[in-house]
Amino acid sequence: MVGVEVEWCGHSYFIVRHSTGIIAIDPHDGGSVGVETCRAHADVVLVTHNHFDHNAVEVALKPGGRVVRWRPGAVMGEPRVSGFKFYHDKASGRLRGSVVAYLVEVDGVRILHLSDLGHVPPADALEPLREVDVALVPVGGVYTINAIEAWEVVQAIKPRIVVPMHYWVPGVTLPLDPIERFLNVIKTPRERLEGRVIEARPGEVSGKPLVLLPEPPRSLWG
Repeated sequence: MVGVEVEWCGHSYFIVRHSTGIIAIDPHDGGSVGVETCRAHADVVLVTHNHFDHNAVEVALKPGGRVVRWRPGAVMGEPRVSGFKFYHDKASGRLRGSVVAYLVEVDGVRILHLSDLGHVPPADALEPLREVDVALVPVGGVYTINAIEAWEVVQAIKPRIVVPMHYWVPGVTLPLDPIERFLNVIKTPRERLEGRVIEARPGEVSGKPLVLLPEPPRSLWG
């Protein structure tokens, strides 16, 4: 495999397939969210926080695999995984607690999963996360940063590729904003994909990130 495959399974669930294995991040079970899920058979499952729509480890982990739950700091050495603690709200965690964003570095590609980030962090907290290859960014508001705040974070970290997540799609039972709110805010190229898989390769960060929009999973309600 050249590069890394990143599959969006709806909401904040992603499967990262690299040259030596599979990493799943924030799996959901489908039914509790309202859309189909993916079974990953992952070597490693990363869970950013202990909420029902992010911690369905059983759908993603292979027998004998490893689970990492909301752990900041150096998590793994190969692939390299680092955790960064943020808050799930704008009240320093007093409303919804904290989350851990994960930076995954594998096959020369840096992938950042921003979890249910609920506030715009200060510049010094975002500095280690700048200029990643792929940033997975919540945009749906209500429980996370909203469209305007998400664009502010994107401008601060300057990723090469942005994949929005944690927004409303048909079937989702949570009262999230649709993707159109984010698309109406951003001032950068965007592309709708056929399918749910992004092929990420190492590359130079340009002036404007490319926003990629994979197809959402199917609704369970028809």
